[in-house]
Amino acid sequence: MSALESVVTPIRKVGEGFEKFTRRDEVFDFLKPVNHPLIDTRHNIMLYMEGVSVSFDGFKAINDLNLYIKQGELRCIIGPNGAGKTTMMDIITGKTRPDQGKVWLGSKTNLLTMSEAEIANAGVGRKFQQPTVFESLTVWNNLELAMTGTRSVWSTFTAKLTGEQSDEIDGVLSLIGLEQCRNLLAGVLSHGQKQWLEIGMLLMQKPKLLLVDEPVTGMTHQEMDRTAELLKSLAGKHSVVVVEHDMEFVRSIADQVTVLHQGHVLAEGNMDQIQSHPEVKRVYLGE
Repeated sequence: MSALESVVTPIRKVGEGFEKFTRRDEVFDFLKPVNHPLIDTRHNIMLYMEGVSVSFDGFKAINDLNLYIKQGELRCIIGPNGAGKTTMMDIITGKTRPDQGKVWLGSKTNLLTMSEAEIANAGVGRKFQQPTVFESLTVWNNLELAMTGTRSVWSTFTAKLTGEQSDEIDGVLSLIGLEQCRNLLAGVLSHGQKQWLEIGMLLMQKPKLLLVDEPVTGMTHQEMDRTAELLKSLAGKHSVVVVEHDMEFVRSIADQVTVLHQGHVLAEGNMDQIQSHPEVKRVYLGE
């Protein structure tokens, strides 16, 4: 090797390393989402919860819970305060680990072996009661930030949407009814519109199972009607679980209702069956 080559070669190697670091098509391993096998719903069940129990300081928040959500189903979960509804969602999303039981997404994905981030990447989306949106950004930018997909270091700073991605955002805007608000700051939206935007942000992540906690709290009647239409439109493509206290709203959207009481299933059926169930009337409806 000549003297010149001995100087040039190390410099070339450094340059090649730097070029790799700045390649637009390069995604580093630590930035790649975890890929899970295709969710197996051959038995038409999206979510299995079997024999699930969890205690906090001696109090059994969930007690031998068995719950099955079908693929594409819209299910409403009701129950008195302390019935275990929030804890149930915490277990599904990995926030709380049960003392015993099984929780599966489809028949192959064991949610109890996964972190919260892995569960989200596997296709479980959760909307909390209070909307969480980026109020200083536009409606469009909120949906853009929520879009699923890998993001390299370079693209974080030089991101440019493809036509397909723009069409995807347009489709979600239409679905949630915010086409005319795309350029508005999220902070100026009404309470109901913020709820719809957050649902839209979850949809950008292409969830298989969508958990929605009390979506109509604080809404006007018109907003409640629009929310009912939105949630019903999601059924079929997504499995949707709605926790709600407003019985009129539940009746307007649910084919199947599950009543939780003291951490287990008290009753299941359509709304007429639930409202005529003796135990439900006693512990929940106060009759």
